[in-house]
Amino acid sequence: MTKKQRALAIIELLKQAYPDAECSLDYDDAWKLLVSVRLAAQCTDARVNVVVEGLYAKYPTVEALANAPVEDIEQIVKPCGLGKSKAKDISACMKILHQKYDGKVPENFDELLALPGVGRKSANLIVGDVFGKPAIVTDTHCIRLVNRFGLVDGMKDPKKVEMALWKIIPPEEGNDFCHRLVYHGRAVCTARTKPDCKQCCLKEVCKRNGVKMPK
Repeated sequence: MTKKQRALAIIELLKQAYPDAECSLDYDDAWKLLVSVRLAAQCTDARVNVVVEGLYAKYPTVEALANAPVEDIEQIVKPCGLGKSKAKDISACMKILHQKYDGKVPENFDELLALPGVGRKSANLIVGDVFGKPAIVTDTHCIRLVNRFGLVDGMKDPKKVEMALWKIIPPEEGNDFCHRLVYHGRAVCTARTKPDCKQCCLKEVCKRNGVKMPK
């Protein structure tokens, strides 16, 4: 079978297994998701969700966070790791949102990429979850799983994986597909232990199991 056929089969099976999959970062405004996704680098989403409660309690708006001393931000976000660089990026990003975008998060992908600390993964998450546009978020779960599934071959570079997936994943499915990969990667197709292939909902279509789809 082709990679596109395999992708479509996987999408449908993941929909059945994880019908309500969504972003595991808590937010009620676009700028908060922007902050959280920066903090999530090399940190669990669960920890980020706890840490940002203190951050937003002290600095509840884009303007407040833009005017906050970087040292204060660093002290609050320190439990997420890389506190100095994350605080610097968050401060700079909020300043731009406040001064250039009237506190709003830009919808344009390239404008998002131009913000401090925002890479393709973050920009895709924003445009997909906040603005409902086609998006493919190539986080560690996505990269690991699509290689195992056989949707890409030995690709580790996030941008290359993203470009390859755009060719075989329907645009309207990309964002939810990536959220479901996170759920599946945490529960079944794990990184630190052997994947639980016997219990996997994808065992009939996954390349790892050597099973070929009938033509």
